[in-house]
Amino acid sequence: MHSILHHCHNLQCGGHFGATRTSAKVLQSGFYWPTLFKDANFFVKAYDRCQHTSNISRRNEIPLNVILEVELFDVWGIDFMGPFPPSYNNEYILLAVDYVSKWVEAVATKTNDSKTMLNFLHKHIFTRFGTPRALISDEGSHFFNKHLDTLLACYDVYHRTTLPYHP
Repeated sequence: MHSILHHCHNLQCGGHFGATRTSAKVLQSGFYWPTLFKDANFFVKAYDRCQHTSNISRRNEIPLNVILEVELFDVWGIDFMGPFPPSYNNEYILLAVDYVSKWVEAVATKTNDSKTMLNFLHKHIFTRFGTPRALISDEGSHFFNKHLDTLLACYDVYHRTTLPYHP
């Protein structure tokens, strides 16, 4: 059995093909046994030269993604955390994270409304780090409003959204 598989496997125009073509060549030569396909599969997997010369299949390929070139403080992620137990009348934390350097800016706030968020953006992000190219937030009502759209349009900042609870 092993010599038949070896002979039929090497007859294929000098190429080293898979188990299906090897077992088909065995059948064309007039040989058959009940475990032919399983034996051909084991033979090809054990044949070292076949493993080194075979092509990469679509299953093994990794999809190529475009790498976005971003500078420091160009892309910020922003979100509210809370409510927490009150501390000095503050129940929420407004958090902004730079996507490149992982720099964190956080502020304790009394409410989680759009006015607080706009003041934070202007005071802590735009004036200290310059205007970013993109702002990433979830779909909360404090991030989707006319005031934020106007502010971001004035500074030419692109607003992206993520899924809620999965930034």
